[in-house]
Amino acid sequence: MVPDFPKKNLSHLNSQGEAQMVDVSGKSSTRREAVARGRVRMSQATLNAIEAGNAPKGDVLGTAKLAGIMAAKQTATLIPLCHPLPLHKIEVQLIPDFALPGYQIRATVITKAETGVEMEALTAVSVAALTLYDMAKAMDKSMSIESICLLRKTGGKSGDYFGEEDFTPYIE
Repeated sequence: MVPDFPKKNLSHLNSQGEAQMVDVSGKSSTRREAVARGRVRMSQATLNAIEAGNAPKGDVLGTAKLAGIMAAKQTATLIPLCHPLPLHKIEVQLIPDFALPGYQIRATVITKAETGVEMEALTAVSVAALTLYDMAKAMDKSMSIESICLLRKTGGKSGDYFGEEDFTPYIE
């Protein structure tokens, strides 16, 4: 069941119920960090080829990592009501998981700003996963992108959030 929120409590809606960008000018800049994750499931043969450096399009993992970093920096241009933020750190990890088989992707984004970086971390994971798919689709069109979610966020008015970590192995 979806909670029935009164429109006056929704910060992204104005008094007429129209979408608006939230005014964060009155907030203090604080350190904020967000960590997101996702995974790309693929055939064992595709995973083996990527790990061996034998993918037809070249450096699959390096390209996906760079794409994730670049995407985090462009989040405000991709998500309509996101604020452009000064990003102080973006880390994207692509970890092979032979039990999956595939890759686990984790993005950590840090800023000191008036609003959080959850969307930047989620965007980094999403675009890294899409790029991995693009770079490997010649070998395996049946790959699937799965389980993209926020693992944790720290800082800000709403406090810290810690989701469930369900990756094996644990990426730190």
